[in-house]
Amino acid sequence: MAATPIAPLTGSARTWGTLALSAATFMNVLDTSIANVSLPAIAGDLGVSPTQGTWVITSFAVANAIAVPLTGWLSQRFGQVRLFVASVTLFVLASLLCGLAPNMPLLIAARALQGFVAGPMIPLSQALLLSSYPKALAGLAMAMWSMTTLVAPVLGPLLGGWITDNISWPWIFYINVPVGIASVFVTWAIFRQRESERRSLPIDSVGLALLVIWVGAMQLVLDIGKEHDWFSSPLVVGSALVAVVGFIAFLIWERGEEHPVVDLSLFGNRNFWAGSLATSVGYGLFFGNVVLLPLWLQQYMGYTATQAGEIMAPVGLLALVLSPMVGKSIGRVDPRRYATLAFLVFALVLWMRSRFSTQADFATIMVPTIVQGVATAFFFIPLVTITLSEIAPARIPAASGLSNFMRITAGAIGTSVTTTLWERRATLHHAQLVEHLTPGSPGFDQAIAVLRAGGLSDVQALAQIERMTTQQAFMLAANDIFYASAVLFMLLIPLVWLAHAPRAQGGGAADAAAGAH
Repeated sequence: MAATPIAPLTGSARTWGTLALSAATFMNVLDTSIANVSLPAIAGDLGVSPTQGTWVITSFAVANAIAVPLTGWLSQRFGQVRLFVASVTLFVLASLLCGLAPNMPLLIAARALQGFVAGPMIPLSQALLLSSYPKALAGLAMAMWSMTTLVAPVLGPLLGGWITDNISWPWIFYINVPVGIASVFVTWAIFRQRESERRSLPIDSVGLALLVIWVGAMQLVLDIGKEHDWFSSPLVVGSALVAVVGFIAFLIWERGEEHPVVDLSLFGNRNFWAGSLATSVGYGLFFGNVVLLPLWLQQYMGYTATQAGEIMAPVGLLALVLSPMVGKSIGRVDPRRYATLAFLVFALVLWMRSRFSTQADFATIMVPTIVQGVATAFFFIPLVTITLSEIAPARIPAASGLSNFMRITAGAIGTSVTTTLWERRATLHHAQLVEHLTPGSPGFDQAIAVLRAGGLSDVQALAQIERMTTQQAFMLAANDIFYASAVLFMLLIPLVWLAHAPRAQGGGAADAAAGAH
């Protein structure tokens, strides 16, 4: 956004600048996954159910989604460097508040603040990094940047699990403090003389207010619906009406606004809407299952947070190896082929998980997670290339912001829908299983006899049968969701092929690709 190009950094300044920007990005991406395996511990400590605990994830995601479209306006108003430093500083403060939160409402509020101030960090770290390298090394800069976004989801569950089991869950937030402070000091020291041009632009305050209202109301419906029996609750019905009316009003207002928060005219481009929709639905399915797996392992399979983290961690290993190859070859290979491969592998992984039983061992559960790394590598870069391939360079920041908004919102929806369906299917399966467990039925009498022989009283034996029935019901419910997700991934493949084959890529889409992580 600067009026004249800024000369690239050289020597140690470039090295330290890259490290500082990458550390901030790492911290941000880490916080989207570090809380997943800690949810049962957080929920138990604060006296709420684990499904209510998913608000810790969705509040961050929704606030983050609302903040992302504002990055362009804020960076022009305050300057890229000032905004980045302010964003990281506030992120550190919000992390501290998360750790200190004495109850769930305050933790959710702190997480929402954390998500909101995190909005500008990823696009700005990318912009500042690109300005630090000469054009010839832009690919190297983006490869290094992408590594941090791939390593963080690997370490998130591991770190989160280990910290929860060995220290206490608030420390998953406290660890951001030293990293963030170091990033702020180094970034300011190196980049403060490289500030972008600032200019005062009108803010679409009505559009922003409508955006906050409809996204917030929609998330409220998704999060409280399962506790209030969905549309039998006046609160849920009222929130749903606010979301629908707010969304319609938002669409009407943005179409007539000169400086919209969200540029809806981008949807006139076929590659943009097909790519954005495929990315969003795919990410929503992926993220919903990423939340479900550790919840199931810890609540019904007896895994500790550390063990659940170890199961989740390998997802990034193959992605780390394959992503640079995808990045280098994307100009020569039709990205629609790569995206198709990603969806096929995701479908295979989820089908493998749909075959799990309560007898599944550690290795059996981990194998699909390792394979999933292939899908992750071929998912982000090709789909962002398709999405942005026909967008003029001047509109890429707006397009990148809008597609990111859709993706992050879809992740929050995926989490809520997955946990709700899981509970509903489990209730159904439990009722069906209990029908066959009546005194006099061969299975029931045999189970009681075995448990009595093991020294249990009749009351203890019945309690044990109930526990096993519940475990089996939630296992069957998880299988249903894994299988349905696999089918949905297969149905996304034709959507990718609605897009035109992108021409050989210039810098624009490649530069913006990293922002989709």
